[in-house]
Order: sequence, then structure tokens, then C-alpha cells
Amino acid sequence: MAGYRGHLVGATVFFAVYLGVLVLLYSVDQAYRQFTEVELIAYPLGLFGLCLLFGLWPDVDTNSKGQNIFYSLFFVVDVGLIVAREIEAAAYLGLFCILPALGKHRGWTHTFWAMLLIPSPLLVMPYVLTPERPLAGLPFYGAAVVGYFSHLVFDGMVVRLPRRKRKTGW
Repeated sequence: MAGYRGHLVGATVFFAVYLGVLVLLYSVDQAYRQFTEVELIAYPLGLFGLCLLFGLWPDVDTNSKGQNIFYSLFFVVDVGLIVAREIEAAAYLGLFCILPALGKHRGWTHTFWAMLLIPSPLLVMPYVLTPERPLAGLPFYGAAVVGYFSHLVFDGMVVRLPRRKRKTGW
């Protein structure tokens, strides 16, 4: 079981591998040439930030740094939606925000299906908003899933690492 710092380190290590794969894929047909110099810096930084956030997300179901970060972000976005008179969207966000509190710690937020489902708006929304670029959200979705996966690995939910047995005096 890792604390939030351990999860940030884990997400960083997993992101380094993910970024290496992306660089390899984009260099095969020189697809990176479609990006400006600013985008070549901004996209990896955005992906890294997303990976770190989703490396903390599963612990939103308990009092944690991840919960503090996400609920602060949710609050700011919800206030913005209310100010913009997007009351229905604000209500849906509020409903979404209470879902982790309905489960126990290491419950549904620490599952494989949640790892794939929770970041799915990053994949679906670009497809809906910009149908001419349907896969634009794929790198962002990938970064979120990689961060989420790192959390599950470091919590021992994916691979059970052997633990050292304590010696007893008997």
C-alpha cells in the first residue's frame, strides 16, 4: 500500500514508459510534425498532469490528498457551471462527485472496470465535439488509464507482491 507520494512516483514511472511508447508511435511515420513546438511541450506536460491526477483518483473514496485535490477541482468547476447558468450540468457533476462516497475504501474505485470507465469521457467527448478528429482524446485517455493502473499496481490490486513474513518467538 502506497501513500500519495508513492502513487505520484508510481504514476511518474508508468508515465515515462507510456511517453516512450507515444514517442515511438509518433516517430514511425513522423506524425509529430503536425504539432507546433509549443504543442510538443504542452501535450506531454498535460498528459503527465493527467496521469498524476488519475494516479491519485482511486483514493477519492477516503480522506486523502487525492480527495482534497479532486473535490477542490470539482468545486471550482461546479461554481463555474452555476455562474454560467449551466444548472443541469452542475447537478450532474454534483451527482458524479458523491458516487465515491457511497462505496467503501478500496471498493469500486479500485477495480479494473473503473480504471477503464472513469476516464472514458476523455475518449468520448472529443469524438462528440470534434467528429473530424475522432481519436483526438485517445492519448489523454491512455494517460489517465496508465495513471489509474499505476495506482492499482502500487496498492497490490493487480499483482500481489509477496510479503515478508514476520518471525514469531515460538
